[in-house]
Amino acid sequence: MKFTVKQATQYNANTISLRCPHCGKDVAFSPLSSNIHDTDIGDGIWCGKRKCPNNACRGLVFVVHKIGKLLQSYPPSKIDFDAENIPEKVLKSFEEAISTHANGCFMASALMVRRTLEEICFEKGATGSNLKKRIENLKDKIVVPAELFEAMDELRLLGNDAAHIEARSYDNVSEEEISVAIEFTKEFLKGIYQYSSLLTKLRNLKK
Repeated sequence: MKFTVKQATQYNANTISLRCPHCGKDVAFSPLSSNIHDTDIGDGIWCGKRKCPNNACRGLVFVVHKIGKLLQSYPPSKIDFDAENIPEKVLKSFEEAISTHANGCFMASALMVRRTLEEICFEKGATGSNLKKRIENLKDKIVVPAELFEAMDELRLLGNDAAHIEARSYDNVSEEEISVAIEFTKEFLKGIYQYSSLLTKLRNLKK
């Protein structure tokens, strides 16, 4: 998103609430110090620097806001997820899907969601001549709700459409569609790699 500077006057900085792109916590970002101000660039829009109040982080973020309502931040906030027990190659693809989504690159994000599915199939030893067949074969190797397998097939089509312009216009893959795709992928990753670990932890507590 581009913002045009129509003027440049100083304004007392206020706190801005957002998820920290560095530590992942939902916090109120404060000005760097009391004598540092935001810049009014016109049309009621201000920009300035903020710091994460988490003492273990203290990350720097540049924000653009309108009367305290966040319009844009850099680095951008990412969708939160738990990376525990996810294999390296699967995790790398999914992290890239989330990063490209945060930067507004929705086609790239769709492709990396598809790549995440490919890596899951490979990691679990699913076979087949294409992703659809590998997903079918995956059903014999893992136990997750049927609805998640249905969602996985929908995600496969989303990635395929993003990869082939003949199948669908690039402009038709929306931010909302990719956001939902990422949320479903998170649930699929939980079902495959994390629920059993949580069950083990629960059983260990009873010993």
